[in-house]
Amino acid sequence: MNWTQLLSDKRFGMEEYSDRKHDRSDFQRDYDRLIFSSPFRRLQNKTQVFPLPGYIFVHNRLTHSLEVSCVGRSLGNNVARGLMKKYPSVEANFMEIGSIVSAACLAHDMGNPPFGHSGERVIAAFFSEGGGGVKWENDVRKEGGRWEDFVHFEGNANALRLLTHQFIGRRKGGFALTYSTLASIIKYPYSSIHSGKKGKFGFFQTEEETYLKIATELGICKDPFHPEKFARYPLVYLVEAADDICYQIMDIEDACKLHILTTDEALCLLLGFFEGEKQERMTRIMKMVNDTNEQIAYLRSSIIGLLVEECSRVFLENEEGILNGTYCSPLIQQIADPAKKAYEACSAVAFKKIYRAKEVVDVELAGHHIFSRLINLLTEALTNQDQAYSKLLLQRIPEQYDTQATTTYGKIQCVLDYISGMTDVYALDLYRKITGMSLPAV
Repeated sequence: MNWTQLLSDKRFGMEEYSDRKHDRSDFQRDYDRLIFSSPFRRLQNKTQVFPLPGYIFVHNRLTHSLEVSCVGRSLGNNVARGLMKKYPSVEANFMEIGSIVSAACLAHDMGNPPFGHSGERVIAAFFSEGGGGVKWENDVRKEGGRWEDFVHFEGNANALRLLTHQFIGRRKGGFALTYSTLASIIKYPYSSIHSGKKGKFGFFQTEEETYLKIATELGICKDPFHPEKFARYPLVYLVEAADDICYQIMDIEDACKLHILTTDEALCLLLGFFEGEKQERMTRIMKMVNDTNEQIAYLRSSIIGLLVEECSRVFLENEEGILNGTYCSPLIQQIADPAKKAYEACSAVAFKKIYRAKEVVDVELAGHHIFSRLINLLTEALTNQDQAYSKLLLQRIPEQYDTQATTTYGKIQCVLDYISGMTDVYALDLYRKITGMSLPAV
């Protein structure tokens, strides 16, 4: 792969307008277009890890995405400076890498359903476990549909659909983002039939042609170790690193605020990113204030700066392997000690104490019940549209979603388009109303 072709400002679905000039670059316009979009605003009411805040504010999808975007911009700018120094005579939009990565970071979670990552697991479980959506598998397969798209439902693939699909009444190309921004969010550049044990993939059957078009336009090569897959678009590594940096460090901070971790536990984990005189200096500066939240905020900002520098270094040192597809490790896994050991310690504590915390498990339990009921009722209504109840229920689905889909695959996808776009509050409210648990005020 080569940088001149990889950094393209051509817009998906609006290729004929690629020569129009604006005061802002097309990559900066991607960022603005995402910020002002309804799906992005809805992220403020979607769970990140912990339940949406009561008296204590913790991260939601919106604040997480904004923070990831800031970190991504720093990573992109660092890498841009390194590439310009390495390739002074190459005519490529190196200066725009920060803008591309920051825009992609804004969009990286837009395809995730309500109730955090548990929402993805709930949807996948509904279609893979008995008593749920398994009853539609034969119909989908007979029609030539890819059942694996549902049993491994992936928010990353759903983000590509959200951003590129022409929903009813909408314009061609969806958000009409640049090819480079779109490519930067696709962490798993292969279909669900190659998802393996982890169940990760980058595009649904309906968006496979879209991805192939993106790969062709940007010259994305095939994975040299797995010819049925594509290599990652290089800037994906920066978007992934920004996400890894933010969620791991911010989850520790949120857990401390919610008293899932003690202050001493949180401080010990965060100070572990430094050693020797550096750690002593960080401790002295931290103790200049007595407010625990300020102490943790200071350490958090210092750690993010450290990890940005480390991940930028790893990217530039492995740039050749990234371009030819032979490098395939997340950047965060290749950083140097003591940061690497400290990051792994945070991951272990998060898995043991945070992601299994009662508050987090309660969200997943609620999500299972709500999603299973909504998916089942809505899909039954789409497959039996002549029934009186179905006619009433289908009136709740917005016109942009294709309720007239002729295939079972299309009907299920219509339901998942609708449900994955919901906020936590909307999903709960709809569930209560269609199950008769609440009635509109009279």
